[in-house]
Amino acid sequence: MIKKVCIITLLFFFGSISASAQNSTTIKTPSKLIQPPYLKAGDTVAIVAPSGVLKNWNDEVARAKKLLESWQLNVVIGKHVFSKDNHFAGTDAERCEDFQTALDNPNIKAIWSARGGYGTVRILDKLDYSKFLKQPKWVIGYSDITALHNQIHTKGVESIHAIMCVSLPEDLSEIKESIDTFKAAIFGKSIHYTLKGSNYNRAGKTSGQLVGGNLTILHTMLGSNTSIDVSGKILFIEEIGEYKYHIDRMLQSMKRAGYFDNCKGVIVGDMSRMRKNTTLWGTSVEQLILDALAEYNFPIAFNMPAGHEEDNRAMILGRMIQLTVSREQSAVTF
Repeated sequence: MIKKVCIITLLFFFGSISASAQNSTTIKTPSKLIQPPYLKAGDTVAIVAPSGVLKNWNDEVARAKKLLESWQLNVVIGKHVFSKDNHFAGTDAERCEDFQTALDNPNIKAIWSARGGYGTVRILDKLDYSKFLKQPKWVIGYSDITALHNQIHTKGVESIHAIMCVSLPEDLSEIKESIDTFKAAIFGKSIHYTLKGSNYNRAGKTSGQLVGGNLTILHTMLGSNTSIDVSGKILFIEEIGEYKYHIDRMLQSMKRAGYFDNCKGVIVGDMSRMRKNTTLWGTSVEQLILDALAEYNFPIAFNMPAGHEEDNRAMILGRMIQLTVSREQSAVTF
């Protein structure tokens, strides 16, 4: 009898004990996100480095500035872009200062990350979005910048998953599609992708807000107030330099947190430079993903050219898209 009373008392104070960490901390976002104004000639773009150190990447940043200027845009470079604090592009305070300055300045219409690496998560809780929400602007990048995309999504604003400054080679024609789609995204031109087919594709047709980015960063956001609510949405994932069992472990962890329960579809980008473990996984990474998501019936499209390869097409995160998947090809329409 005493045991039964104790259990009832615990339930009274703490509620159901079966709720997942994902569902209890994830912030619900609006069905339609705020679209920052598209850029036009004369607008200003800030280049900042919220993450890894930019050692020996001066030329790439200079090329990025020149590219933007060729589109008749003005460019300001953050005060601490070339600072160094061990692994990072300056201290947390310095990186935060540059990003906050760009967020708050009404004359800056877009914030372009110079590179990813690691470190963005360390400044998330230091940022104040109050002025940004009154005058939203585009935040652009990929990889570690997924942490910022997550946070901005929870604020109800669209952002752009696209190339960064360090993506630019001497010969820009080598990444023409990446640059063209980046330009199209920031200037408001239409974007549509036809993906090459795959025998791993899970056929279907769906629509929803596009969310996501780097799988590791999405995984590390679990249980925080910057974890994305994937309900009714289409998730994009990409990764670099991981073991296959790491990919599986992250997907299994996200599943257990209820991440995919109401997901509408998955788009798989580049899974680059996969590492080989001494004990081989035994299947392709595509099959690994299908196996991990076998209990869900949403469409899955492989071969999205986005991630850590040279061909890194721009995508507007938070935008409603149409996804049509077959084994022969897939279509992604923004």
